Amino acid sequence: MMTGILIAVAAGLASALMFASIVSGALISIVLFYLAPLPLMVAALGWGSATALIGGIVAALGLGGIFGFPYMAAFALTIALPAWWLGYLTLLARPVSNDPQLANLAPALDWYPTGRILVWTAAFATLTTISALLTLGTDAETITSALRRGLLRIIGGRGTATPAGESERVVDALVAVAPGVATIIAMITLTLNLWLAAKITTTSGRLMRPWPDLRTTTLPKTVLGALLVAVVLCFTGGLLAMIAQIVSAALLMAYAFTGFAVLHTVTQAFSGRAFVLGAAYAGTLFIGWPLIGMIGLGLADAVLGIRQAYWNRRGPPPLPTS
Repeated sequence: MMTGILIAVAAGLASALMFASIVSGALISIVLFYLAPLPLMVAALGWGSATALIGGIVAALGLGGIFGFPYMAAFALTIALPAWWLGYLTLLARPVSNDPQLANLAPALDWYPTGRILVWTAAFATLTTISALLTLGTDAETITSALRRGLLRIIGGRGTATPAGESERVVDALVAVAPGVATIIAMITLTLNLWLAAKITTTSGRLMRPWPDLRTTTLPKTVLGALLVAVVLCFTGGLLAMIAQIVSAALLMAYAFTGFAVLHTVTQAFSGRAFVLGAAYAGTLFIGWPLIGMIGLGLADAVLGIRQAYWNRRGPPPLPTS
């Protein structure tokens, strides 16, 4: 009991320090800020979600006492809540049938699907981005103006010789894509933190569940319908269109992750599999455009069942062991 509390406090303090480091303005603080959920997620996966909950409460109260309520609320909403809930869902399981005839076909526990965890990650990325934008204003015009002023100050502060008309066009383009880009960054960082936490706890032998076969990650069918609705609402204008853009970006990023799962599946028999996967990841990281291909691959799999057809021909993937 005492060990769990100490771990919770240590994880909370580490997460709070990483979150608060952004006020220093140092370049490394950006990396620390984005990795702030990691200590709490490690605590959740290695010692239970209650440990992460206690650590998140301690960290939020500490930040509130030092920096005030806005910092406490921001940490609780964007760091502590996702870390606790995603950790809880990752360890969520239910017993499967005890029928002796099925004993050799099914694992002892049915774990919460990774696809649904991905949907929750998209929901938190959406919530985080919307909350950040609402601090700038409560309507689209105010938010857009605040973003525009901020970007103009950044461009002006760099001392570039860009003509005024051209710089304004660049700023307008950046303002238009800013909500979607912020959502994608939030989605990537949350997913990366959860993956790193699982890897850390697996290496240390503390992960309280078997490692899932990420190739089988599949989003619920209702997500495709939600994406279609969000895309349509992007053309309505105003704050609703801005929120729809954020939701669309989060769900498209979720399909991009399933696209990588499809790529890992269909390249299993390729002799140059390592090169193909390495090129896909490197291209996405350094160029960005291959991400569109991964989104297309994920959407195609959702509609056409690419992985299911592959497994029908070559046999299903192995079942995880509990």
